[in-house]
Amino acid sequence: MSIVWMFAAIIFYFRRERISFSSALKEFPLITILIPCFNERQTIVDTIHELQALDYPKYEIVVINDGSKDRSLSYLSVLVKMYDNVRVINLKQNRGKANALKFGVMAARGEIIVTLDSDAVLEHDALHWLVGHFVRSGGERVGAVTGNPRVRNRSSLLAKVQLVEFSSIIGLIKRSQRVLGKVMTVSGVIVAFRKRALLDCGLWDVDLITDDIGVTWKLQRRFWDIRYEPKALCWIFVPETISGLWKQRV
Repeated sequence: MSIVWMFAAIIFYFRRERISFSSALKEFPLITILIPCFNERQTIVDTIHELQALDYPKYEIVVINDGSKDRSLSYLSVLVKMYDNVRVINLKQNRGKANALKFGVMAARGEIIVTLDSDAVLEHDALHWLVGHFVRSGGERVGAVTGNPRVRNRSSLLAKVQLVEFSSIIGLIKRSQRVLGKVMTVSGVIVAFRKRALLDCGLWDVDLITDDIGVTWKLQRRFWDIRYEPKALCWIFVPETISGLWKQRV
């Protein structure tokens, strides 16, 4: 399988990755960035600040406070007053990421929905790379475009091992699946959806732990195309302790 991934990734590079589409954008649809938030007061402020510097003319940020028990809502109330493009949905009870995203979609004004984890940071040009798949010729059936998560914290050996995992192994698999036919799952930390496609497939299933896999398969059963964009970089934090890694993977 490793040999298959490597050869398919090489094919992907020469057929798709070398071609630049971001500079060819002629239209800029409104994007809604959805951020589910549960007890994230330590990271949500930095995330919102970083999103203000995105190189894209039309986007809004909707944060769904999913019943946080800390002071996340207080921090979000301040951010709403600071930035005109930030809105907050406050859910009284914590019912999971999929449920929070469903509420966010109903409040979204944009025709492109980008879901982002509350501790992640987008590269400044990431939205250009994602949107290009939807608006250029042949993009009418594109339902979702998954981005490329990269590790921010690299101070421990465990974090560096995960850096290799995200940068090479996961990247190779996504490239291979795109060449061989179907991307089997979007990356939950960073993915852009066509809102019409989400509504067509029935949104996320709230009874699944792997909501990213579930929504991918639902889109494909409705014949929407799923794509991978390696140049849409998203910087994430990974656990740096064995206990933290165990908790995340379980």
